[in-house]
Amino acid sequence: MPDMRIKTLILGAGAAGMMCAAHAGGDCLVVDHAKSPGEKIRISGGGRCNFTNMYAAPENYLSGNPHFCKSALARYTQWDFIALVDRHGIAWHEKTLGQLFCDGSAKQIVSMLVTELHAAGADLWLQTSVGAVRHGGDGFTVQLEREGKPVTVTAQNLVLATGGKSIPKMGATGLAYDIAQQFGLPVTETRPGLVPFTFGADRFKPLAGVALPARLSNDRASFDEALLFTHRGLSGPAVLQLSSYWQDGAEICVHLLPEVDLFTALRDQRQQSGRKDLTTELARHLPARLVDDLAADGSLKGRLADQSDAALQALCDRLHNWRLKPTGTEGYRTAEVTLGGIDTDALSSRTMAAKARPGLYVIGEAADVTGWLGGYNFQWAWASGVAAGTAIRGRLSALAGPAGLAPPGPIPSAAPAPRQ
Repeated sequence: MPDMRIKTLILGAGAAGMMCAAHAGGDCLVVDHAKSPGEKIRISGGGRCNFTNMYAAPENYLSGNPHFCKSALARYTQWDFIALVDRHGIAWHEKTLGQLFCDGSAKQIVSMLVTELHAAGADLWLQTSVGAVRHGGDGFTVQLEREGKPVTVTAQNLVLATGGKSIPKMGATGLAYDIAQQFGLPVTETRPGLVPFTFGADRFKPLAGVALPARLSNDRASFDEALLFTHRGLSGPAVLQLSSYWQDGAEICVHLLPEVDLFTALRDQRQQSGRKDLTTELARHLPARLVDDLAADGSLKGRLADQSDAALQALCDRLHNWRLKPTGTEGYRTAEVTLGGIDTDALSSRTMAAKARPGLYVIGEAADVTGWLGGYNFQWAWASGVAAGTAIRGRLSALAGPAGLAPPGPIPSAAPAPRQ
């Protein structure tokens, strides 16, 4: 296979990489080790892809620099991506809390992105591995292997869009971090995010499968969503959200029934049915298996009539302030994202380009920007991909001079009202 000289090489055919290719102009190549593009898109949202969130805003992201994401998110909004989805005739719906899903399959989003990148003149190589990466006077030289044959690609622009370490069974590695460090870009400490908590000694194994609304909090954040008990510990949206704000060894607080005035409900029921067992009444508000677990220490004995106001209040305080200390998390194996990454201090927030290495760009999860659960990380992928792609078009136009590429048009930023 002959060596190639192109304008832009994008490592990673995920959400950010394909979006970047759709805006970077022609003579662009996207490579990925997987058999199919957008594998994380395909499995997301139960196969329906939670592709953005109606309420996406900078405060929904974690980063060493909380201001870094503002520029890209403001210039390519959730409404811009929704408009793209609509143009491709993909039906969608809001599930909850602004989370938008395809009515059909997540494969529709993948197909849309592949169509967009090909329409922009980009090529896509799958089952392609990345070897040595160098930088010289001609740009970036990358050793690839495709179909068992080596090929050397030299590109003016190199985009790191290989994501983070989460879900290694899908091939996730720290490749982007390694390349960044090779070129002098610092990488912050990384850890699993949006990941279930684990507890020792099969603490919650008897409750596996039990789910209920709850408020999970610590001294950094609080989330009101579903809580799910598992064989290994705690999961569900509330847990995944809080995990991104948790540090090893710290406690979490579980507030059961945050929307219920449990004390008033128990006191009123004491007046009407005082002969009922306390556990029987609690089981009207909480899953029976959870009540049995809470009662295992003998603290929930007796009838309602035997409970003083003080005893009822103490019980409610216990259920509203259940202090737990996870032994850890399930790690990158099940984590939806990687917290940390390539330090944003080394990047331009407007172009996603490395400040000290012209032509090198970092987008998506590879950068130290991590969103909440619920479509926020995809919105960062779209926005950062567009920011880099548009900047690349501008850079190539400037390098080509008056006879080169036409300058890129403005990024759309219309914000239509939500669809009813």
